[in-house]
This record gives sequence, C-alpha cells and structure tokens, in this order.
Amino acid sequence: MLHTNLKHVASEQEFNELLQNNENVMVCCGRMGPMCVPVYGVMEEIESEYKHVAFRDLEFDGPHAHVIRSLPECKNFSGLPFTVYFKNGKVVKATSSIQSMEQVTDILNENFGK
Repeated sequence: MLHTNLKHVASEQEFNELLQNNENVMVCCGRMGPMCVPVYGVMEEIESEYKHVAFRDLEFDGPHAHVIRSLPECKNFSGLPFTVYFKNGKVVKATSSIQSMEQVTDILNENFGK
C-alpha cells in the first residue's frame, strides 16, 4: 500500500472504471521511494486546482500494476515512477522518473487545460 493522500487504484477493474468514468486521468505508478514521493507530493498539492482531473496512485509491485507497466508508452521506461496521463481512456503522455511541479503542470495544461 502506498502511503499517500491520493486515491489508490486497487484493482484492474477499478482502473478500467476510472478510465471509463473520467475524461482526464493522471496515474502515478511507483513505490514509496525518493523518485516517486515528490511526484505524489506534486499531485496532492495541485489536486484541488485541477478538479477536472482524476489523480490516482498505483503500487508498482502490486499484481494489477501491469495495466500501466505493460502499456506500449512505458515499454522503454527504467526509472520510477511511471506516470501516465489519459484523455478519454487513451494515453496522451507518459513519463518516467521524478517530475517537478512545473513539468507536471505543463503536461496537465497542455493535455487537459487548466
């Protein structure tokens, strides 16, 4: 279990429902490590500003993490976390490793608007 204040994706079914029921989704798939924790922190900090985006975390070593890990957009990633942005159920951007507030908000604004 990830110890964040974000909502967690706890199953493949939950992930599929998340994409079906939300136009804009950001999922950060990682661990409680030094590259991941700052990204969770950014997400927690901006969640109230981006009410039109569903922010979620997903445990990288969980049995259902394959929904992110097996995406073609993530196949060459080597650093955690894998952060994927979905618009209408389709991947619009995927990043790996630590991301700053500016990097995350730039991606959100470009793909989902402010």
